[in-house]
Amino acid sequence: MSVLELFCDVDDFWLDFEPQWKASRLAAGKQRERMGQLSPSEVMTILIHFHQSHYRTFKAYYTEHVQVHLTKEFPHAGRVIRALWHSSRR
Repeated sequence: MSVLELFCDVDDFWLDFEPQWKASRLAAGKQRERMGQLSPSEVMTILIHFHQSHYRTFKAYYTEHVQVHLTKEFPHAGRVIRALWHSSRR
């Protein structure tokens, strides 16, 4: 399955799931939602693609695959993933 096909499947899922997710967040009192540079579908696609790959660590996948091969598909992934990576190491 190509990254484009994976993204289309994930995006279709997200379009169906998002209203339920937002409703449950509102019910729980969590209303804050920031718009990121990557859509939730893009983030999920990158994570699923990582799990389907042969890489053992996300760091190796990111540096050896995302930065090299997926820059056209996800032009903002570099900054966003790097920020998540650094914030999770604290």
